[in-house]
Amino acid sequence: MRKDLHPKYGDAKVSCACGHTWEIQSTNPEFKVGICAKCHPFFTGTQKFVDTAGRVERFRQRYGSRQG
Repeated sequence: MRKDLHPKYGDAKVSCACGHTWEIQSTNPEFKVGICAKCHPFFTGTQKFVDTAGRVERFRQRYGSRQG
């Protein structure tokens, strides 16, 4: 078998835009990500749900009365 066929696998540092860093195993020594579980709105509980009931009612008022 050939020597040095596979890339070196070792510790890698991942850093988020919010400043949180952690260690993983990879062939690349460093990763930079834009969002992580520490700052993502879904995981932090700051996610806002959009209420679309008003849009549905407007659609029904416009097109609901038209029966074919």
